[in-house]
Amino acid sequence: MSLSLREPLDFHLILSIHICRVMTVSFHKYGDMFFPGTGDIKDIGDREGKYYAINIPLKDGIDDTSFTRLFKTIIAKVVETYLPGAIVLQCGADSLARDRLGCFNLSIEGHAECVKFVKKFKIPLLVTGGGGYTKENVARCWAVETGVLLDTELPNEIPDNEYIEYFGPDYTLKVPNLNMDNLNSKTYLSSIKVQVMESLRAIQHAPGVQMQEVPPDFYVPDFDEDELDPDERVDQHTQDKQVHRDDEYYEGDNDNDHDDGGH
Repeated sequence: MSLSLREPLDFHLILSIHICRVMTVSFHKYGDMFFPGTGDIKDIGDREGKYYAINIPLKDGIDDTSFTRLFKTIIAKVVETYLPGAIVLQCGADSLARDRLGCFNLSIEGHAECVKFVKKFKIPLLVTGGGGYTKENVARCWAVETGVLLDTELPNEIPDNEYIEYFGPDYTLKVPNLNMDNLNSKTYLSSIKVQVMESLRAIQHAPGVQMQEVPPDFYVPDFDEDELDPDERVDQHTQDKQVHRDDEYYEGDNDNDHDDGGH
């Protein structure tokens, strides 16, 4: 199964115990006749592969806080349940704010936080590129994430080079998100999480699933779903929404995730 055929996408993971068994997890824009029109939450695989395809369909405007919280919750449970021997992480940059075709509102720092989280599992990891249609931001994103993978902090100021004119007028590496509506309500994101957890419970009882010893260096990184990276730059609009209780996606009185379910 080739995930590279499914674009635009944010992140893809292929989690494999051995050659003949692969799990795929895809976070992507879905709905509104958006290409390619596949990847519904109900698309979970078929026959021997049933429950081994996990689709996370998202709506326009998802921001760093909502995306990284959902990503970490789901991926931590997937890895804990599936015990992969290797991970292939495809990082499509069309989920960044300001992408010409994408509809999400991720900053480069929020995007890279997901790479950092997967790296913490200390499982053999292959990282590839993906979509992205604002080329200067694609280059920025993959440079930052290469630094994450190499444990190297890159300066925000881009050094002089033959392509420097593409990165004006600020000539900086990190691009913040925009002030736009997040159409992913608390109710919607919670329902996605519940359905994914139900699918993962089915995997635990699927016939033919082989158990394997957990390698000694394997662990699920600890994280607080409500904790933000203190080094992450957050715009004022996002800060205004960051008031919530545990286990909730409601971000504040002015958020579309209020008790009306986002309507």
